Amino acid sequence: MDVLLVGSGGREHALALALSRDPDVSALHVAPGNVGMEPLAETHPLDLADNAAIAGLAARLGVDLVVIGPEAPLVAGAADAVRERGIACFGPFAAAARIEGSKAFAKEVMAAAGVPTAMAHVCEKPEQVAAALDAFGPPYVVKDDGLAAGKGVVVTNDRDAALAHAAACERVVVEEFLAGPEVSLFGICDGTTVVPLLPAQDFKRVGEGDSGPNTGGMGAYAPLDWTPPGFVDDVVARVLQPTVEELRRRGTPFVGVLYAGLALTARGVRVIEFNCRFGDPETQVVLALLESPLGRLLYAAATGGLAGAEPPRWRNGAAVTVVVSSAGYPESARHGDLIEGAEEAHHLEGVDVIHAGTARDADGRLVTAGGRVLAVTAYGSDLRLARDRAYDAVARISVEGAHHRSDIAARAALGEIVVPTS
Repeated sequence: MDVLLVGSGGREHALALALSRDPDVSALHVAPGNVGMEPLAETHPLDLADNAAIAGLAARLGVDLVVIGPEAPLVAGAADAVRERGIACFGPFAAAARIEGSKAFAKEVMAAAGVPTAMAHVCEKPEQVAAALDAFGPPYVVKDDGLAAGKGVVVTNDRDAALAHAAACERVVVEEFLAGPEVSLFGICDGTTVVPLLPAQDFKRVGEGDSGPNTGGMGAYAPLDWTPPGFVDDVVARVLQPTVEELRRRGTPFVGVLYAGLALTARGVRVIEFNCRFGDPETQVVLALLESPLGRLLYAAATGGLAGAEPPRWRNGAAVTVVVSSAGYPESARHGDLIEGAEEAHHLEGVDVIHAGTARDADGRLVTAGGRVLAVTAYGSDLRLARDRAYDAVARISVEGAHHRSDIAARAALGEIVVPTS
């Protein structure tokens, strides 16, 4: 099977790693790819905003499967363009990708499907925002209705900050705050069937102890041994399957990965958000634990064959990802700083150094080219070993002004995560 993977971030590098290790994948192409993917696949220049170029490249290469990683091309209809060429595509049609492209649309779908989520108001005027904030009270949760690369959400006790965030957006969703540990669960979907992957937990705030502004994700770990018995089956039955059925009922079947961001509250599981693609950095830890072929699973989803596909198999043990971010991230990431030690860290036992925001300078040296630079991912027989390996690898990497969180998976390793009960 020849595969074209579209994208250039850490999520796509993790997918490329898994696909390159899949015996079913005879040729792997990535477009545009990044520095870390160059040893794994043939790279091709590509404008991710050009649907015709994406579909045209897939046709010229004669691939069997296209996997579209980022949300922006999916929301813009890249998967539609690929399918119009008669090529199997893992990624939802634009109409179904609205589940991420519009928070208001996602709330509408959840209401119709009976999916448990936070109470919310959709607001377009300042007075509507003010009324919604007062109705829910602090902590205030304000979400940009559209795509915002994981940084469109403000959770704050400062009412003025909440109002300011809303004023910078055309339309927002103001929600009640959901108290409880957060979980990410990916469901592989073929429009009808949902196959869940392992749940993971990510860390969205930039600072230690979940302080500071939201980011696209500063680290993650899996599996989650503290979730209640039957947790995954419950989320599939109450969240993922009803959502997929509602989208199919609307004539917009969801084919791809439906990412559910969840809160485990005292009232039970509640959906925080849906994404229409693999989440970053959770993808890194989940795929580090996947033992069965990824390409076969994605092709089955793209061709409507999930019901008869082999279920995913998982390695025993755990995986931890620690994101190394450039100076100034998330407010204003600095580019061009020299990265040293990444290759050495990549060759440590159980470690993959996954590139997200990197490039080569004129002298061929590895430099920063984005906010989240590297996602250092480590596997271990248990969570503590995975954590130790990840942080040992991070310590070998040097980037001027770079920062990372030192508490990724710390509370889980100590058994300190508590799920609220009613």
